[in-house]
Amino acid sequence: MNNNATLVLKILDLNRSTYYYNLSHRNIEKKKPVGKPASGYSLDTTGKKVCDEEIKELIIKGIEEDAFAYGYRKIKHFLYRDYGLILNHKKVYRLCKELEVLKPQRKIKSKGNKHIAINRIVKKSNSVWEMDIKYGYIQGEDKFFFVLAMIDVFDRCIVDYYIGLRCEGSNAASLIKRGLMKRGLFETVDKPVIRTDNGPQFISNIFEHTCLEITIHHERIPCRTPNKNAHIESFNKILQEECIGINEFDDYMEAYKSVSDFMRRYNKRRIHSSIKYKTPEEFYNLFKDTEVEEMIIKL
Repeated sequence: MNNNATLVLKILDLNRSTYYYNLSHRNIEKKKPVGKPASGYSLDTTGKKVCDEEIKELIIKGIEEDAFAYGYRKIKHFLYRDYGLILNHKKVYRLCKELEVLKPQRKIKSKGNKHIAINRIVKKSNSVWEMDIKYGYIQGEDKFFFVLAMIDVFDRCIVDYYIGLRCEGSNAASLIKRGLMKRGLFETVDKPVIRTDNGPQFISNIFEHTCLEITIHHERIPCRTPNKNAHIESFNKILQEECIGINEFDDYMEAYKSVSDFMRRYNKRRIHSSIKYKTPEEFYNLFKDTEVEEMIIKL
């Protein structure tokens, strides 16, 4: 310590030890947690954790299917009775408020034109793309993550996908744009039909407005008809059995890498009997501009 500092400390009647302590800790910042805080969840009767976003989907599905004139307290009992979910009424109220389904706005109204999925015959790639969300769990950080995938029903390729600690309408909208650019279809008139369920991401204003903006047709399957979204549902089952369900991830980056590696392996190396025992990428490259009559798919 120089003489000037010693003089100042003497005038201020400040101990040297206090001065040195503050000097050594001046630039130390409190460590900030990395990533998004742990996502909310509730337990079901088996002890399984179910994240809030999935619970929201179940609330919407129940209201749309049966047109419930239920308040949030009855919805709480409905979730327990049908899905074994253990929630208190305060949490159900909060989730319903976020979904804007509390009285007097009980009835779910479509945001934009609601297009119900129709029966289709698919003969080539880029005719129908299905989208859906799969939930994963990070054991080491006690948080959920989301995998939103988009599959071409004809060639079985995962056209593109999104992985994140949250999944909103904006993420789903961006995924469609990336998929179109990836396959050189963004500027074309003949774009694929996008088929989804009725999840919050797919009924959001931003998702519907994006579909209108880029002139792509979006259709939604009726409630409790997963067979109309069978290809992406089948893919999610494979993702669960071969990746998400067999790993206990320590952190988000480990989960991200594992899912990304699986996606590459699925497209480039995993053969499918339904596409002549080829990988999705091989099949797409062989028939991407061709109608294959003997391989018609009925949706």
